[in-house]
Amino acid sequence: AEGFERIHRTNLVGMGVLPLQFQDGMSAATLQLDGSETFDILDLDQDFPVGASVRCKINRLDGRSDTVALRIRLDTSEDIAYWRHGGILPFVWRTYREQATQQKAGA
Repeated sequence: AEGFERIHRTNLVGMGVLPLQFQDGMSAATLQLDGSETFDILDLDQDFPVGASVRCKINRLDGRSDTVALRIRLDTSEDIAYWRHGGILPFVWRTYREQATQQKAGA
């Protein structure tokens, strides 16, 4: 995306969708994207801080590929935790289960 409204970005994170944004000066037009491409998002298996970038490999129909940096729009450490859990609902459920298990073990 070229940008996100705050609420839309927050909703994506809450659903476990990774919001990625073009770097300044980059757009679908400057990358000559026509909708036929597939994308490989690289390096997501690594820990990353707020404000990090990730590599995106653009695979074109003619066999060519380009790799560009995209900004990860997980803007807080909470956003990162929600995304890593697959969204806010799985995060809350896992937290609840952990607390219930700890209470049960302590009883």
